[in-house]
Parts: sequence; C-alpha cells; structure tokens
Amino acid sequence: MSAEKAKAALEKYGLADRIRVFSQSSATVELAAKALGCEPARIAKSITFLVNDKAVMIVAAGDVKIDNAKYKAKFGVKAKMLTAEQAVEMVGHAVGGVCPFGVNEGVEVYLDESLKRFETVYPACGTADSAVELAISELERASGYREWVDVCKMIGAGV
Repeated sequence: MSAEKAKAALEKYGLADRIRVFSQSSATVELAAKALGCEPARIAKSITFLVNDKAVMIVAAGDVKIDNAKYKAKFGVKAKMLTAEQAVEMVGHAVGGVCPFGVNEGVEVYLDESLKRFETVYPACGTADSAVELAISELERASGYREWVDVCKMIGAGV
C-alpha cells in the first residue's frame, strides 16, 4: 500500500517512471547509496518527528544529522523521533521506506538546506528497496513541502 501511495503521488508530476526497485535493501543511507552506486550524501533521508501531536518530516542529505539546538529553535520543542509504529500510523510509510510522497493528511514536510548542494538526490519511495532520482525543484513540487529549513549539521561535526 505504501509503495502504491508514493507512486501515485509521483505520477501526478510525471515522475513515477523513474522509481527504481532493488533486489537488495535500501533501508539505510549506506544501503541505498550502495544499491544506487552514489555517494551517501545524495540519499535524501526522511526523518519524522512528533511536534505537538503532529508528524513533522525533515528531508535531509544522507551525511547530516539533526542539530538539536537548531531544531528546537525552529519548532519550539525537543526533537522526538516517531517510533516505527507511529511512522506507519501517522505518516503512512514504514521505517526504511519513509518518503515525502503519498504521506497521510496532516504530515508537514520540510526540506533541509543540506540538500541544496546537489543537482539531484535520491529519496525512498515507500518501501525499503526503492528510490527515485529527483532534481531539487522536482523534490519541492512532489513533496508538497512547507519550507526550507536549516536544522541539521554534518555527521561528526561538533555541537
């Protein structure tokens, strides 16, 4: 069901024919980069949080992590990731395949500035063995994002 919802959402923009399904898992940044043969940074990971009983999704480059201080300054609460069960229930996609396409009503999608370094990125497509290559402008359109945010830092960067 999740894959169909993501595909249907991408079809609205003429992008569904670019979905790639792999014979191996692409559930993590490392696995997705290996399956695609690209650098991990170009994997557009979707991280979901609970903010005032609502699901908030941050789509970020694969080589960054949430900067708690920046996140709290933006959203007014401490970053609290959804559990695997909450992700399915609130977002509509299971962990490993969470993406900003075909999400449940009420999910707020934000794109992190870390993605702007790339011409194209690879978000998942609703399953733990799929991805789609999108230009940043295509990601903007297909994700229905609210705004660009700066809530991440490079992995390994100091606090």
